[in-house]
Amino acid sequence: MAYFEHDGCNLHYEEYGHGTPLLLVHGLGSSTLDWEMQIPALAAHYRVIVPDIRGHGRSDKPRERYSIAGFSADLVALIEHLNLGPVHYIGLSMGGMIGFQLGVDQPQLLKSLTIVNSAPEVKLRSRDDYWQWFKRWSLMRVLSLATIGKALGSKLFPKPEQAALRQKMAERWAKNDKRAYLASFDAIVGWGVQERLSRVTCPTLIVSADRDYTPVTLKETYVKLLPDARLVVIADSRHATPLDQPERFNQTLLEFLAAADIHPQDH
Repeated sequence: MAYFEHDGCNLHYEEYGHGTPLLLVHGLGSSTLDWEMQIPALAAHYRVIVPDIRGHGRSDKPRERYSIAGFSADLVALIEHLNLGPVHYIGLSMGGMIGFQLGVDQPQLLKSLTIVNSAPEVKLRSRDDYWQWFKRWSLMRVLSLATIGKALGSKLFPKPEQAALRQKMAERWAKNDKRAYLASFDAIVGWGVQERLSRVTCPTLIVSADRDYTPVTLKETYVKLLPDARLVVIADSRHATPLDQPERFNQTLLEFLAAADIHPQDH
């Protein structure tokens, strides 16, 4: 367990294994624990660095507005703090958004980019978009984190044999700091870098669950905007693909990383 300071905030990260550096970045309301099924498989081949984003896990939760650009700046500071040079970046959901931000702002820092069940923008356009957002925003303010965790667990892991995952999800979610969680949710809404995706020059893997919150067609649309990207759809999976389909996910990821290591982009 290690910490470093950036912008007045103590940020927690963990390190495993040796080799080319690889960053695993979790989603909204989660922590390093998102990656428990990946760390052993990846640490056999890479130097794996797993941070808790500001406002999450064991990192500080400053009382301030959060932003995706701010989260990205924290990770740039971590890369510099550990003197990593270009990294393989893997981000889930909000972690994927932070990856897109990093990729358009600091493309030279990425050896490869893997985006899991995410998007390069979260814009409210239609009346229905605003209504859905308002509903979620209101519910999150009214309900306890334990209640939200239970509901999420049932949605993400609906099968009878996934009871342990549901339980884990509910327990972990309840430990969130509510104010920091809401500030992070607010950071996502209205954010976007889609018009700058051509700057992401490294090999890019887009992973989509077949039953993610947003349809596969959304990922097909933005994958075309990335210079060197491909899309892999993982069957019988929902939003938490690294947890509900770990073997398939790890195999897909390791194959992509091995290819990216052999054929880095030619500058």
